[in-house]
Amino acid sequence: MDKRTILNSRHFEITLRRLASQLKENHGNFENTVLIGLQPRGIHVLARLRSILEEDLGTEIKCGQLDITFYRDDFRRREQPIIPSVTNIDFMIENLNVVLIDDVLFSGRTIRAGLDALLAFGRPNRVELLTLIDRRFERHLPIQPDYSGRTVDTLSSQRVSVEWVEIEGEDKVVLYTESK
Repeated sequence: MDKRTILNSRHFEITLRRLASQLKENHGNFENTVLIGLQPRGIHVLARLRSILEEDLGTEIKCGQLDITFYRDDFRRREQPIIPSVTNIDFMIENLNVVLIDDVLFSGRTIRAGLDALLAFGRPNRVELLTLIDRRFERHLPIQPDYSGRTVDTLSSQRVSVEWVEIEGEDKVVLYTESK
């Protein structure tokens, strides 16, 4: 399998800081905005953005983690049972602006499930989508990010992996292609 680094650790950090700046520009002090990361990998993007934003703004930002396991349209189609992650949202989102966060946007199905799961916590004023990587040519649903760290044109046979220093030992984004 061939691999190509799309974002190295330096560009990874620059990209996260740019996304945080865009969020600050559009949401000010986050008084009416909450950030919600999708389990399992979106919560890592959320944690980094939260850290940057709280450091820059000097205030705590309301954040949550959302598990979408039982909202997926392929939930019962898998051979192995899916083990759900934790949902940790201890607030209602009624009339708030929500920024839904995930690491990679591919078909749009995960985001659709996230939107369905989100409604259990109230009716938001507005929902925006932030993804670190947007694989724009493989959508199954009409879903587009409001904030995107990097747009990558890929084939459906390729795989994009966001790797974190806390888990894989280095911050980077890698594109994997099966060798012929």
